[in-house]
Amino acid sequence: MAENKSYTIVEYFGGDSGYQCGYCKNSVGNFSHGESMVCDVGGPREPRTSRPPEAKCPSITDIQKEDCPVETQGTMNRMHPRHPQRHVRMIHLHPERTPTSEGAEETELRRSRTHNQTSASGPSQSNQPKSLEDFIQESLSDSTAHGLRLVRSNPPSPQFKASFDASYQVYKLYQMAIHKDPPEKPSESQFRRFLCDSPLEAEHSDDGPEVGYGSFHQQYWLDGRIVAVGVIDILPFCVSSVYLYYDPDFAALSLGSYSALREIAFTRQLQKQSPKLCYYYLGFYIHSCPKMRYKGQYRPADLLCPETFSWVSIERCAPKLDQSRYARFNQDPDAEDVRSLKDVGRALVLYKRTVMPYMVYCRKRKGSSDEAEVKQYASLVGQDCAERILLYRS
Repeated sequence: MAENKSYTIVEYFGGDSGYQCGYCKNSVGNFSHGESMVCDVGGPREPRTSRPPEAKCPSITDIQKEDCPVETQGTMNRMHPRHPQRHVRMIHLHPERTPTSEGAEETELRRSRTHNQTSASGPSQSNQPKSLEDFIQESLSDSTAHGLRLVRSNPPSPQFKASFDASYQVYKLYQMAIHKDPPEKPSESQFRRFLCDSPLEAEHSDDGPEVGYGSFHQQYWLDGRIVAVGVIDILPFCVSSVYLYYDPDFAALSLGSYSALREIAFTRQLQKQSPKLCYYYLGFYIHSCPKMRYKGQYRPADLLCPETFSWVSIERCAPKLDQSRYARFNQDPDAEDVRSLKDVGRALVLYKRTVMPYMVYCRKRKGSSDEAEVKQYASLVGQDCAERILLYRS
């Protein structure tokens, strides 16, 4: 094997028993396999999760998005100082594109009527729609009371360490108020494990963004205090939104929507530095869960087909999810996952500090009984990743 090649190393724990889903509370509705194997290809930091069709929650799918929901201006106005108070896949983020969403035509009609009423009494206004960046700039233009700070969480930067206690206290308040956690559950050690520790290394690349790759906290400051924190991963092709927590006293500011808009704008800013970084990823999506439905408001957006692992527009997926808890989104009955496992023998393993294909490992370990486990792991990550990621064998 090439001596100078850099690899990701994972240890697979497998298991066939489910655990409690945090959304539907079904005690065996959630099945997670392994470590963060898909981060290498721009996936979520969480372990890859699969659900059987009979699970009480509908299929978790991935969602990727672009642009802004119709309430963009209202969300930005709330942040103005005059107010005291399955995977969604990422679509290419075009800086020149304007916010679009369901209801956009009605918004434009209202703008047109306003323009017709005012044109007789003053100079005509430009009918060019505003960009997301315009809305953000307007909300910040006459105020220094609030700002956004990006701090690296792993390894922790000096700025992260200095604000750790304040950030943790916001997290504790959020978990207790929003998720009804008992006071002892959101401990400092749990916070570190959940949102500070990360399998991602801090890396910089000549063709990457100036801040580099890795795990970060975006801190939202208002009047000298942290009011919200967005946990994100910056990866070669996307910004992955991991979690958001905020001070419950500021719930009226719609900080969930506001942070998503700021993260979209941040992704477009990074794309100017690194053109290949063109996706914004919001992670798992449960169609019937009110806490997750907001993810479907942004356009364009794609959901990941749970069988073919191809991306399909959310407009085509939503009717299927309205009818069934589990749905195949790809309409081609003959389509398959092009990255599905074809030869487990070519999967790479790390054994006694040596990189080797699994077939070689089997010859060295005569009578090895882990083939079923390795097949399960390789089936989950797919042939391409199985040949790029090292599976640790003791």
